[in-house]
Amino acid sequence: MPRVSRAQADANHQAIEAAASRLFRERGLQGVTVAEIMADAGLTHGGFYAHYASKDALAASACESAFAASADLWQHKIAASAPGESREVIAESYLRSTNCEPSVASCPTATLVADVARAGAEHPIHAAYVDGVRQQIETLAALGHSNDPARDRADACVRLSTMMGALLLARACHGDPLSAEIASAARAALTTGRARGRTKETRVRRAKTIGGAR
Repeated sequence: MPRVSRAQADANHQAIEAAASRLFRERGLQGVTVAEIMADAGLTHGGFYAHYASKDALAASACESAFAASADLWQHKIAASAPGESREVIAESYLRSTNCEPSVASCPTATLVADVARAGAEHPIHAAYVDGVRQQIETLAALGHSNDPARDRADACVRLSTMMGALLLARACHGDPLSAEIASAARAALTTGRARGRTKETRVRRAKTIGGAR
């Protein structure tokens, strides 16, 4: 059998990790086998151990990859947001209706939480998950407005917990109107500042229009 090139080996590695990242978030760690991951990546089962020592090692790597992708998405939204609205934009995106579908591989914070909790602190995925959550909290804290780092960090913990908890409940209640009600209520609670800003901006524009018409 011809030896694969380094470039092809790297491409195969990335394909395995991408498939695992998505499938683990869609179906859970125990809901997918190595054979299914390899098939999804377009590779044979026998080639798995040339890339990873175990399924647990792959789970940790896939978790890191999922959080990295989530971080990139958050940074994109932050860059595209109006000043002071980044946290609200992230919350709106996180709790959008498509993410409330149980089979959607959305943010790893929510989609992997139960598996990580069951796996325990000794499982390789635990450290990867904790690092990912810590990075999300630090990102949200850096967007705080209080000029008090401790307060902004505490608020970031609350915001992330609210987003994740609401998403989990909305996914669990999918198919019932309660699902949308939960997601909508959480979005409203987390975006009040943005809504207040929009209302103020609308009032200012209206006042300018009326003033100009006089």
